[in-house]
Amino acid sequence: MKPAWHPGKTLMQGVFLALAALALGGCASLAEMFPGATTARAAPAATQVAEYRLEVQAPPALRTLLLTHLDLARFAPADQHVSAQELGRLAAAAPQQARELVETEGYFNPLVTVNLGQETPASVTLTLIPGPQARVSSTSLNFAGAIEAPATNGGLRQRLLSQWPMQPGQAFTQKAWAEAKTALLNQARAQGYPLAHWASTAAQVRTENNSVELTLLLDSGPLVRLGELQIEGLLQQPRSSVERLAGFETGAPYTEKALLDFQERLLKTTLFDRVSVEIQPQAATAEATPVSVRLHEAPLQQATLSLGYQSSTGPRIGGDYLNRHPFGLDMRSRFKLNLGQDKKTADLELSSHPQADMQRNLASVAVEQLAIAEKVTLNLRARLGRIRETDSQDHLYYLETLRARETDPQGQVTAGAISANSQWTRRRLDSLLLPTEGYAASLLLGLGRADNSVASNGLFGQAHAKLYVYKAFAGGWWGSARTEWAQVFAADPVGLPEALRFRAGGDESVRGHGQGDLGPIDADGNPTGGRVLWTGSIELAHALTADMPNFLGAAFFDAGQAASGWRGFKPVHAYGLGLRYRSPLGTMKLDLARAPELQRWRIHFTLGVAM
Repeated sequence: MKPAWHPGKTLMQGVFLALAALALGGCASLAEMFPGATTARAAPAATQVAEYRLEVQAPPALRTLLLTHLDLARFAPADQHVSAQELGRLAAAAPQQARELVETEGYFNPLVTVNLGQETPASVTLTLIPGPQARVSSTSLNFAGAIEAPATNGGLRQRLLSQWPMQPGQAFTQKAWAEAKTALLNQARAQGYPLAHWASTAAQVRTENNSVELTLLLDSGPLVRLGELQIEGLLQQPRSSVERLAGFETGAPYTEKALLDFQERLLKTTLFDRVSVEIQPQAATAEATPVSVRLHEAPLQQATLSLGYQSSTGPRIGGDYLNRHPFGLDMRSRFKLNLGQDKKTADLELSSHPQADMQRNLASVAVEQLAIAEKVTLNLRARLGRIRETDSQDHLYYLETLRARETDPQGQVTAGAISANSQWTRRRLDSLLLPTEGYAASLLLGLGRADNSVASNGLFGQAHAKLYVYKAFAGGWWGSARTEWAQVFAADPVGLPEALRFRAGGDESVRGHGQGDLGPIDADGNPTGGRVLWTGSIELAHALTADMPNFLGAAFFDAGQAASGWRGFKPVHAYGLGLRYRSPLGTMKLDLARAPELQRWRIHFTLGVAM
């Protein structure tokens, strides 16, 4: 028998079930309304938080790669948490990720396993056996475009082929592959084909024998030739001062070096403080591509005033006036004036604008008055010559005439000399302003004739050499050394003007002594200057703190002397401590030096710039 159906009872059951469903669905809301309440509902496994430790077993270089890029490694630190479900997904994806990562290093047959422990916190161990590294088996490097024409490529095609780095037998990596393609393309673009591009490149991997076949096709595009100069920014300077420094003729094949050298030559004139030289290559204008030269002229005139003080000579005032286009002429003039208590100088220099080979014509005249003890010396110097300047070396050759008048209580002596001179300066430094490695050297050789009112006239030769050496040592130490040697070669009776004789002492000589205080003296105690000179110095410096590497403490030792001859040469020495600041203008030096012969300390301050 079927049970009887009661409408009222059924209705009550439905209402009860509905309320129960609402209650279960709203348990979270009830928990918020009644914080003390709890429910027996269990959180799904997907929301449980899992902490784990990751261990990667692989060769060191590949282990670093995996720990850097695996998704598993990104969540492994203790402050990272993932759900148990997410951890499982990461572990399942790790083998494929590992294989893709080591393929970039040339391992195409790796064996990867992942072991996920069940303990808490869980341990995840990824083991990678890379197998043999793939190596280049063959390279097919082909060319298209104008570079295929032997008459115009100048052997560039053969140079590119010979310099391709990924030769058969070399290990294959994605980094080496990308760098090789970039380097070759940049070289083609810099050597006349700025529109060059890769038409196709392919690296065919043979996993069965771990080899890679490389196939490349470089489309050089047209050979680009340089056209007319399009000069912008000239206001006071003539166009000819720019054109003569181009260093190439219209129609010459484009090279990146040609434009960079042109830009450097313009900057070295000091006529411009900003220079940009570039082209916008297009296939339609390849036969005569305009060269864009954008300039910003340096101020036409500059004047500076300086004030100084030296413990040995007292106060000093100086002035410097520079005109980059005097009287509308294509030259530069510079006038310097220094007025001190014992030394007064005036110097005028005229120089032409640089020629295409960076040579400049020079003419200068200088007047100097020295008052030391009871002796007053007036020197007049005039020079006419040429100079060629580059970053690595300079060459100056000039004719020089000297006239000197020396006055003391015993009377007056006049002397003079005329000579031909050549000076070379060579620099091999990591920085011209703040050198730490390398050397700078200069050598002056001269030959001339001297005359004197109280001594014999005669021929003389002169030589003057300087050497600066810089060296960085382990532990943040910086070492430097310098030496200077000079000599005038003449018979003893020949009277030389004061400007040809030597004195030592001062900031860049033997510290602890005043500027020019060292050298022979006459019977009345007046300095006469020597015919030979030698000075030397060694210095060791270290940063004061790791937070301020440009502030250094230094210790130094100097020695040297000037004398009438090497037989009577007796060097003196000095030592001391100093502070260094490596500023954008050069190294500022503040030294406290002690000369044992004087039994006193002397302060020296200089702003040092390499030769």
